[in-house]
Amino acid sequence: MTSLMKISKYDFFFYSCSLLCLLAAAGCTSKPQKQVVICSKDFTEQVILAEMLARHIEAKTDIKVERELNLGGSLCHQSLTTGKIDLYVEYTGTAYANLLKQKPISDPKKVLDYLKQEYPKQFKAEWMEPLGFDNSFAIIVRGDDAKKLNLQTLSQLGKAAPKLRAGFGPEFKDREDGFPGLAKTYGINFADEPKELLLGLLYQALEQKEVDVIAGNTTDGLIQSLGLVVLKDDKKYFPPYQAVPVVRSQVLEQHPELRPVIAELGGKISEKDMRQMNYQVDKQQQEAGQVAQQFLLQKLGDAKPASPAK
Repeated sequence: MTSLMKISKYDFFFYSCSLLCLLAAAGCTSKPQKQVVICSKDFTEQVILAEMLARHIEAKTDIKVERELNLGGSLCHQSLTTGKIDLYVEYTGTAYANLLKQKPISDPKKVLDYLKQEYPKQFKAEWMEPLGFDNSFAIIVRGDDAKKLNLQTLSQLGKAAPKLRAGFGPEFKDREDGFPGLAKTYGINFADEPKELLLGLLYQALEQKEVDVIAGNTTDGLIQSLGLVVLKDDKKYFPPYQAVPVVRSQVLEQHPELRPVIAELGGKISEKDMRQMNYQVDKQQQEAGQVAQQFLLQKLGDAKPASPAK
């Protein structure tokens, strides 16, 4: 009886260990969850576009998307090249002049072709199809100042600048295709050194008359609602800034279904569309993810709910 009890306990221990080993092996060989990480820069439009890409990918594939939103400066590019994130939306002129240090040119096709050629070699990443709109830098003044000083072009700003105060975001103040080159091209010398302001405070500073000139973007939703004027770049200083998804090459190899899904957004977003979406978030205080979801529903029929941004 004692012998049988010993054998029984031994058998129980043996089979239990075997079962645990089998379960562990099954866990090790199970297929890991598909996941990509998407990034956005630290302004409204970028958050909307990141949400749009994330939600469209989740609606059309079984890939889970993790969000890294509101990263400042060139952190999205740096994170892409180090493999910390997998995709984000970049602007052609920014990559051409600021990241690849090329002298700005005005031909959008030449700029995009160069990026498609160089990014796989230098950064192991690919440029997808442009989303459909160009978001150039915009030098902006209050509507009443534009009338009073007869300001319609940047050449006219050059003459009036000594009487005006400017406020710029950190990147525009220093970058190659930003204020330094603009000042040389148009002979702009403001009354004081331009203030460095966070992007989210530029329009507030202009509206409250803390500054007279800011550098925004042509798709900013507050331009029209605040009665502001974008000065014409009459010497064509600014390069093209097409908005384009950039994806790590390794991720496209691992998840080939990503390429056609991202391509579905190509050419779908007009400048008017983007300005309206920015307005809905900045002025109407709607949530960026919901604005992106509504656009996807209207344009592409995406109805599957996506996981919320973190």
